[in-house]
Order: sequence, then structure tokens, then C-alpha cells
Amino acid sequence: MATIRKLRGRWQAQVRRRGMKPRAKSFDSKAEAEKWARELESQVDRFGAAPDTKILETTTLGDLLRRYKLEVSPTKRGSVQEIQRIDLLERHEIAHRTLVGLSQPDISSFRDERLSSVAPSTAVREMAILSHVIEVAMRDWGFPLSRNVVKLVRRPIIRNERKRRLEGDEEQRLLDGCDSGKIAFLKTLLIVAIETGMRRGELIGLRWSDISHNRRVVTLTMTKNGSGREVPLSQRAFDALTQWKTLADDEQVMIFPMKAGSLEQVWRRLLVRAEIKGLRFHDLRHESVSRMFERGLNMIEVSSISGHKELRMLKRYTHLSADDLVGRLG
Repeated sequence: MATIRKLRGRWQAQVRRRGMKPRAKSFDSKAEAEKWARELESQVDRFGAAPDTKILETTTLGDLLRRYKLEVSPTKRGSVQEIQRIDLLERHEIAHRTLVGLSQPDISSFRDERLSSVAPSTAVREMAILSHVIEVAMRDWGFPLSRNVVKLVRRPIIRNERKRRLEGDEEQRLLDGCDSGKIAFLKTLLIVAIETGMRRGELIGLRWSDISHNRRVVTLTMTKNGSGREVPLSQRAFDALTQWKTLADDEQVMIFPMKAGSLEQVWRRLLVRAEIKGLRFHDLRHESVSRMFERGLNMIEVSSISGHKELRMLKRYTHLSADDLVGRLG
């Protein structure tokens, strides 16, 4: 059991355990002294000896973030976005905390402060980065941390479910709006999106070589969840692609040669022309998946097309039309 006492205006914690030299350290508050003693005792119980914690006193969370950005982030598919988030975290005051002083209240304060200016989903992603940085420091870099404090803090609840679907003649208005635009393939892109439920990045990453005309199937070699899948094409989607193929440049490798940022701008202009409000491009994926269920496909079949690995996530997209379900109920 550690001894905590006040000595010359500061709080001293002393830990005595059989098989190790006594360890003592002074702090400005009793709470900090007790925390240090508890963690040291935990490490002794875990490793059988008291590790050298001096490195924790001289290393900041910012030091870990910088090393992680150089060594770990570049190996990930989403490295660009992660590095951007780490750059932001490095500028936050929490990055100046030493590892020995980093506590649950620090993480909680960080979470609450971020929630005042960003969406819960953003705060969750930033906390996930902090958690993995500490996990890598413990497991791979040999930092003698007794626990990952980020995992002990409650993460914000994300409530971003959307029920927006195409209403009335909105689909036709979107397609008609494509005719007056400058992007020749935009109508084909929208039809394929509505018919297949593919994500924006999957659509603009499509190559003509990905299409098997004999099988009427698109092969995606790499997707958001880290694996590939085959997406069957409806007759409508296949016909739209075939027609666009006759108009496209023979040397054009990409089916829809456009970047994500450009598509977002084109989408906003299309909504203005079609006089539609409150519709996001990603809502076309919601629409597509919901239509699959309304056509009678089961959850396993839909997940194989949409690429959802977790069925509980797929349920968020199944906003079925009550009018269409009446007939099936009898």
C-alpha cells in the first residue's frame, strides 16, 4: 500500500514493494500523488517489477502524435485524412500534456471542448486516433503505460441517421437536370448510383475494365471497408453504361473521370437546377438499398451488393416505404 503524505507544502507518494527499491515522487496535489502511486503499483503487479517511468515524464502526447504521423499513418489507405486530423490534434493544448500526467479528465475535457465546435462524429474520430496512438506506444514502442486512458472515457453518441429518400418526381427532375449541365456522364452516374448503391468514391473510381459485360457485374477490387466485392448491374444500369461507352473517348480509362470535390460542386448545381432541397449525394445510396429491400431481397443479399459488413449498420439504410409494404402484408 502506498504512503501519501504532505511534505514541505507538496504531496509525496511513496511505493514500497518486495523485490524493488522504494520509489517516491512529489506532486502539487494529493490526487496526482495517489494517481501516480496507483499506476506504479499496477505496473509492478503487471510486469513483476517497477518500470522506468522517466520517459513518461519527458514525453508529451504531441511527441507520440508526431511519431505516429511519420511511422504509422502513411501505411493506411486513409492516410491523407488522418494526417490532417493529427495536424489539428498537435495544435490542441492536450498535445502538451506529458504521458505521466495524461488523465481521464484531460480526455473528457478534450471531448467536451471539441463537441462545442465540431460534430460528434468528428470528435469520435479524433478520440479514436488518440486511443490508437497510445495503444501503439504501449504495444510497439515500449512505453510503460499501465492503461490507455482514452478507452476509459465515454465517447460521444453519433446520431446521423437520415431518412431522406427521393420523393415524387425528384428522380426524374434530377435526370432532366443532367441534360442541361456540362458533365456528359452525370446522368449515367446518377442512374448507376441509384441502381447499385455504390459509394461516391467507388463510383468515381470505376474503370471500364471493372465491368464484366458477359456477367453484367462490376468488380470492385478495394472498397471503404478494406475488401473487394462484386456488384450486379440491373438492366437499367447496364444499358446506361453501355450507352455512355459509345459516347466516351476510346482512350478513357475511368468511366466517370471526376474527383470527389468536383462531384460535390456539380451535385450542388444540379440540385439548384432541379429545384430540390435537403438531398445529399449519399442519400442515393439510402434510396438504392431501401429499394432493394422493397424488391424482396433479404439482408444478406443486400449486404453482398452494398458492401456493409455489419448488418446493424445496414439497418440504418432500410427506410422502407409504408405504401409499398402494404401490399406485401396482405
